[in-house]
Amino acid sequence: MHDFNLSAPAGANKRKRIVGRGQGSGRGSTAGKGNKGQQSRSGGKTYVGFEGGQMPLYRRLAHRGFSNYPFKKVFQVINLGEVQKRYNDGETVSVETLIQKGLIKSSVPVKILGDGEFTKKLTIDAVAISASAKEKVEKAGGSVAETTPRSRDA
Repeated sequence: MHDFNLSAPAGANKRKRIVGRGQGSGRGSTAGKGNKGQQSRSGGKTYVGFEGGQMPLYRRLAHRGFSNYPFKKVFQVINLGEVQKRYNDGETVSVETLIQKGLIKSSVPVKILGDGEFTKKLTIDAVAISASAKEKVEKAGGSVAETTPRSRDA
C-alpha cells in the first residue's frame, strides 16, 4: 500500500435519499412527510417567530420609548480607604497617579466614593468624587478640584 492511495472510511460517503419516486423506492407515497398537515404540503413553511396563531412575542412586546443605555457613563469606582492605603500626605490623586499606583488599569473615568476611614491631607484632581468622600477629604484638611469626567464612548 502506498501513501497516495487514500479512501474515505466505511460509511463516510452516503448516497442521497431520493424521495417521492414511487412505492418501489421505499420512500414513495407521502415521501417521509407523514399524512396531511402543513408540513406535508409543498411550500408548507411558516415565518420566523410564528407561534401557531398565538400572538407572536415580537408583537406582544412594546418596541417604543427611550433607552438611556447608549448614553450611560461608566466609571471605575475607588473607595477612600484604598486611596488612604496607597498615598502619603501632600500627594495629588489624579488619573495618572492612580494608574501608577495600580488602583486603576486605564484612563476610563474614575469616581471616588466615601467608604473607609480617611485621615491624610491629599489634593484630589481630575476625578469625580461623591459628596461623602468630598466631605471626608475636606475634613482631613485636603482639597478637591473636581472636573466632570467624560463617558467611555465620548
